[in-house]
Amino acid sequence: MAKIILKNIAKMYKDETIISNLNLTIKDGSFTVLVGPSGCGKSTTLRMIAGLEKESGGEIWIGDKCVNHTQPGLRDVAMVFQNYALYPTMTVRENIEFGLKNRKVPKPEREILIRDISEIVGLTPHLDKKPQNLSGGQRQRVALARAMVKKPKVFILDEPLSNLDAKLRSQMRTELIQLHRRLGSTFVYVTHDQVEAMSMGDEIVVMNKGVIQQVDSPMKLYNDPENLFTAQFIGTPAMNIFNFNAVQNLEVETTAKIGYIGFRAEHVLMSAKEHAEGFAIEGEIITRESLGAEIIYQIQSAAGIFFVKSFLAPMETATHIKAVIPYNHLYYFDLDGRRIRGLEVTQKPTLVTVGGV
Repeated sequence: MAKIILKNIAKMYKDETIISNLNLTIKDGSFTVLVGPSGCGKSTTLRMIAGLEKESGGEIWIGDKCVNHTQPGLRDVAMVFQNYALYPTMTVRENIEFGLKNRKVPKPEREILIRDISEIVGLTPHLDKKPQNLSGGQRQRVALARAMVKKPKVFILDEPLSNLDAKLRSQMRTELIQLHRRLGSTFVYVTHDQVEAMSMGDEIVVMNKGVIQQVDSPMKLYNDPENLFTAQFIGTPAMNIFNFNAVQNLEVETTAKIGYIGFRAEHVLMSAKEHAEGFAIEGEIITRESLGAEIIYQIQSAAGIFFVKSFLAPMETATHIKAVIPYNHLYYFDLDGRRIRGLEVTQKPTLVTVGGV
């Protein structure tokens, strides 16, 4: 296991700055996920840690060693790619064994390692098969096994599940979590899928345009975002955001300049049986999306479109609703998108009854 420290890391391609002054500490033994939209710099960061990309400035530490000038093969890092990169003419056993042979590991030791690792990832019945005779999930397990036999301090995984179908991705997510717990190694995982990030990582690094937006646990990111980008990137559906100037009947006591107001879809009350004191808003139901146990409503209001997540029986006939968001579930952001905390609502309407009209 090893802690990873990135100090003042910069990366430039010709005259274009991809990453500028990035500072990050990845805890020893953690499952850390780098997440963000395409082009945000997460894969570049991963490749610099692995030594596949050369940093333009700053220092990279793995354990107690600065590895800026250390070759990739000597960094004690194993990398699993999106495309598996298996040798098609070799069996599963030979693919796993290939790196061990190059490192001159004696045959008896190779056999023990292959047997143990294959058992862990469920490949024992498939050791004599070629990659073309395996499913996508089995091929990904071969790639994992090939990385595991090196017994590295750090596992680096660059969108390893993106080629799998939805059901297999879900299964492999569970298996990777269990694998991390069993090995206790430091996992650094890159994805653009925030569902993957939230379900797998014990610490998540949200990135945008080469800048770290927030580093926190999954639920802290969801419930306590530091800025507008994190608030809208984490969560399905995304946090509802209104321009504060478009909002009526809400006054807030603050010296800060409020630019935006936000609220989560599940915090909106729209049942006729519920009473609440909060920010009231009316609108027309545009769409209803039934997801089994929950319904997602898309609402058009004077302030803009917003979403409501309800776990109650669907409102099949209502077209116009009056919704309420309790004051303690409102989020405020300044004009630059930074979170404003500790605000008090000074104008509170009387008790509001909400429901279809």
